[in-house]
Amino acid sequence: MTATPDLRPAAPPLPEPRGPLSAAVLSALLGRDRYPLPELPPAADPWGDDLHLALYVCYELHYRGFAGVDDAWEWSPALLALRAALEEVFLSALRREVGEPPPLAEVLAGLLAEPPDGYGPSHHLLAAGTRAQAREYLVHRSPYHLKEADPQMWAVPRLPNPAKAALVAVQYDEYGAGRPERAHAELFAAMMADFGLDPAYGAYLDAVPGPALAVVNTMSLFGLHRSLRGALVGQFAAVEITSPPGAARLADAFERLGASPRGTLFYREHVLADAVHEQLVRHTVIDPLVARPGCPEQDIAFGALAYGHAEDRLAAHQLDAWRAGASSLRTPLPEED
Repeated sequence: MTATPDLRPAAPPLPEPRGPLSAAVLSALLGRDRYPLPELPPAADPWGDDLHLALYVCYELHYRGFAGVDDAWEWSPALLALRAALEEVFLSALRREVGEPPPLAEVLAGLLAEPPDGYGPSHHLLAAGTRAQAREYLVHRSPYHLKEADPQMWAVPRLPNPAKAALVAVQYDEYGAGRPERAHAELFAAMMADFGLDPAYGAYLDAVPGPALAVVNTMSLFGLHRSLRGALVGQFAAVEITSPPGAARLADAFERLGASPRGTLFYREHVLADAVHEQLVRHTVIDPLVARPGCPEQDIAFGALAYGHAEDRLAAHQLDAWRAGASSLRTPLPEED
């Protein structure tokens, strides 16, 4: 009898819990209890580490899963019910804090304007950052960039043509344009290795704080709900429109901090690729959608602003820690060899 080949990519180990919600989810996945999943407390923190780790673990079952965890958990009714409750807390906070979005054209114009007094992590790393802070930055971004483009693929079957075809064209580049070694996730892994970091998928999940998980959870939330497909398009547009200037700063910063060419290639690639992608997303994905009757322009605007809000919270977390001379991770990285 021929064994069925295992086509799944390598799955990471489960992380350590950060509170009662994540502890209950992780205990269930380990099989210690089949349905020990609690109700959410009334005052659950929508930005807390415990909630976002629990939500991240639930979402990860739709990506690679975890080592030693039965794939059947992906569609467990009890786990999906808890995930829905976690999502409601987080999505309600996003809607409340973002507020009523302005018109989509105004949102897109705002994304195109690079502020002259920028102060985010890319500015800090270029002007005064240390190599240790650059390594922390890569760890923060690893849950996102090691699965880069995967959350947005959920939008493909949910969009009409020609927007669907245009989105696939952009994604083709994200996955290496036919060259697997040029996939952006592979370039990010090579950059991590250049900085003496472990490029394995999920290797630093225990070190990554809630604000970084919230950025990835925002994408997964929008991607896994057909009702939020407009928000996912807005999130994707925000990434592609705002990426090139920051990518240029990061490439220059990393070069200043001793990176080799493979340690800057990921960001050098994004300076060029996302300048093209920005045009494609705006004119071949968003414009055809907006031209259709009943297009949820407000949803697209909300997605762009909500993603920016999550990114701003992560940036503030990083800068606050670095300015205080502290690590921005939950556990400091060991010294580089």
